[in-house]
Amino acid sequence: MSDSPLVRAEVRDRVATLTIDHPPANTLSLATLDALHEALETALADTAVKAIVLTGAGKLFAAGADINELNALDRREDGEAFSRKGQALCRLIEDAPKPVIAALNGRYAVGGGAEVAMACHLRLAEQSTQIGSPEVHLGLMVGWGASQRLPRLVGVGRAIEMLLTGQPMAATEAKRIGLINRVVPDGEVVSEAQSLARQLTALSGPVLAATLEAVRVGVREGFEAGSARERALFGALCENADWHEGTQAFLDKRPPQFQDR
Repeated sequence: MSDSPLVRAEVRDRVATLTIDHPPANTLSLATLDALHEALETALADTAVKAIVLTGAGKLFAAGADINELNALDRREDGEAFSRKGQALCRLIEDAPKPVIAALNGRYAVGGGAEVAMACHLRLAEQSTQIGSPEVHLGLMVGWGASQRLPRLVGVGRAIEMLLTGQPMAATEAKRIGLINRVVPDGEVVSEAQSLARQLTALSGPVLAATLEAVRVGVREGFEAGSARERALFGALCENADWHEGTQAFLDKRPPQFQDR
């Protein structure tokens, strides 16, 4: 997998690790968004990859959008285009048929960096990491989907508090309210996320994709639509070889050997 100067990519054990590398703060400039979008598309298209870990180089996961680029926006259509680009990246992550795990390292995952993390399927953070949406303190609002994803993750009341105050939240509190899945010791989040990703790669790829799709449809379209999609996906999976391998392996008391088909 090729590297960009702004995003480093490595594939090992069927896990693609994408590292945002835009020092000193891993600012999500327009160029960085493009590089990350391209790296994600490459990983999603690579049949050797079954799970993706997203992290940041150095002492920050990502510090958010480039303030110089935001300051230059003075027309409604330009602001909407800026929002659309960030939303497209987050939608690509959220719609991914492969699990995407955010490994939030360093001091902060804030602003656009927090919004990208919210779009990931799972989020792990270091003990010292804080996450938040401080846009209001700059005369801005969130623009890459946090106003929709955060209430679904932590509840409407807590989301509104976070978005209106802009105060960063410690990883332990973020885990308590459901924004973070796991908190790990400082310096260990990438290895922990890669370990979790490797656990997922041992499972059936079609099952992972179907599960993510059923959840996504239910969240977006409601319980009945989600249940209908779950039913259809469940039915389709029973025709797969992995379905029969997994159930037969259980009966035979042996580990399954999934073939992703």
